[in-house]
Amino acid sequence: MAEKSIAEALRDAIAEEMRRDETVFCIGEDIGIEGGFGGAFTVTLGLEKEFRDRMVDTPISEILIAGAATGAAMTGMRPIADVQYGDFLFCMMDQLVDETAKMRYMSGGEIKVPMVMRAPVGATTRGAQHAQSLEGFFTHVPGLKVICPSTAYDAVGLLRTAVHDDDPVIMFEHKKLYGSKGNRAEKGALSPIGEVPDEYYTIPFGEAVIRREGTDVTIVANLLMVYNAISAAEILADEGIRCEVIDPRTLVPFDYETVYRSIRKTGRLAIVHEDVERNGWGAELAAKVASEAIYSLNAPIKRICTYNTPIPFAPVMENYVVPSVERIVEEIRNLINS
Repeated sequence: MAEKSIAEALRDAIAEEMRRDETVFCIGEDIGIEGGFGGAFTVTLGLEKEFRDRMVDTPISEILIAGAATGAAMTGMRPIADVQYGDFLFCMMDQLVDETAKMRYMSGGEIKVPMVMRAPVGATTRGAQHAQSLEGFFTHVPGLKVICPSTAYDAVGLLRTAVHDDDPVIMFEHKKLYGSKGNRAEKGALSPIGEVPDEYYTIPFGEAVIRREGTDVTIVANLLMVYNAISAAEILADEGIRCEVIDPRTLVPFDYETVYRSIRKTGRLAIVHEDVERNGWGAELAAKVASEAIYSLNAPIKRICTYNTPIPFAPVMENYVVPSVERIVEEIRNLINS
């Protein structure tokens, strides 16, 4: 067992997969420069020393990254692609949505696309074009799997599963959770150092985990919001409100049964995510609960999300629009009293 940050855990997991399988390679911007940053957030730092021929640096052209990775996957390789900021996924939407996601279906299963697209998300005082949480866009696309690790343990297990999967996987990673050091660390970043077993393991898609048990309200949150929800639950515990915090870990496929079991116990549901409220993944969860488990609820479903506005550049305004611990606490109090 070793203690690692998420960035360190991902780096070691990528290296291990490349050692185990020669078809695995990395492609992206600034990922293989000797003495460089190791991508935007140090995840691939130093891998070029061992895998010089399999760390493929590209120009600043996200459309190229997606096209090359998709084509390589279709011909038997297993690329791990890297986009520096999740916002730039929009530059490759035609490939991801019209080619990558649909190719296996259109070929009747003859053509597989075993590709992982890693994308950092989240607001970190970098303005509206480098701060979005985009999970909702990609959960909408049939053919893509969407995963969101919030711990080092989950980052390793989910990445391994993604690399082995014959379908394309979008892996969202929050910039404030990498735990990276030096001049690549984000302002206000957490350092969730976690234990990663020495033995090889994977985490199946579609299995949520309960981060904190409770009996009064169920909170479902992903990525950074898992930590905000836990902090809020600790504050509320002093008031006698016991929150159950569920981390879905994967959004496609989604573990609805764990949520249903929890709300049968608590009778209340709050969904917390940094994606904007309108048509975010929480809206789909709310709709599923309303159609399949509505009689388990004693109060309306509460969504606690980023407000429906571009992310402001001013730190005080960014902190206002993104769900804070204080806002979660207040919203849960209101839900309990409703």
